[in-house]
Amino acid sequence: MSDRNETMLCGRTALVTGASSGIGRELARALAAAGANVVATARRVERLEELVLDIEAAGGRAIAVPADVEDEASLIAAFDAGETRFGVIDTVYANAGMDVEGLATDLSPDAFDRVLRINTRGVFLTAREAARRLIAAGPEIAARGRIVLVSSIGGLTVIPGSTAYCVSKAGVVMMGRSLAREWARQGVNVNVICPGFLATEMNRHRLAQEAGQKMVRSFPRRRLMTTADLEGLMLFLGSDQARAITGGVFTVDDGQSL
Repeated sequence: MSDRNETMLCGRTALVTGASSGIGRELARALAAAGANVVATARRVERLEELVLDIEAAGGRAIAVPADVEDEASLIAAFDAGETRFGVIDTVYANAGMDVEGLATDLSPDAFDRVLRINTRGVFLTAREAARRLIAAGPEIAARGRIVLVSSIGGLTVIPGSTAYCVSKAGVVMMGRSLAREWARQGVNVNVICPGFLATEMNRHRLAQEAGQKMVRSFPRRRLMTTADLEGLMLFLGSDQARAITGGVFTVDDGQSL
């Protein structure tokens, strides 16, 4: 990480959902390295505690808070815990998500509903709680508000065998634009980032299969991304430098969707 990034988020407190693995885990590390206080949330508390120990060993500041984005009460409790420790949470990454592989003809209604509850409704509840608190804190604090919603290239293009996932992530894209417009006058910025395929715990099984390998070979650069490829933009969107950027939808996919 550059020296510039090491001070980009000094003075900010960032909450990350889905911080126990994948993008969320590495993002929490990057935020702490950039100077932010980090509120790491997820259901798997033991993993969060390991993450916090690593961040603190590197000189950062973080707390682990159990939260389930399907449960509004647990999200509210997570914000409460973060504020108690660090003060107002001015930077939020709604990152928690899941996928269910399979053809639409085989997908159960319960599985479809759960994907939308986590990937779309959970993002909404996270963003709404953040905005409510920022607006209540007054215009000066609200103007520093940065909310980043993590969608996917699946929200912009078809991923075969992932209908529920694509629907849920497309909803996040429009949600980001709608919330940005609604909260623009209060000063809260909302942006959406659409990552391409990375080798993470969520999609490792898919990518190990022949169909997954064939998909990677079809990409223009014939490779997967890494979480580090998202780091620069995600930190920037959470910083003071992004003051005039709201309602944006940013694709970071190494050209995979071309």
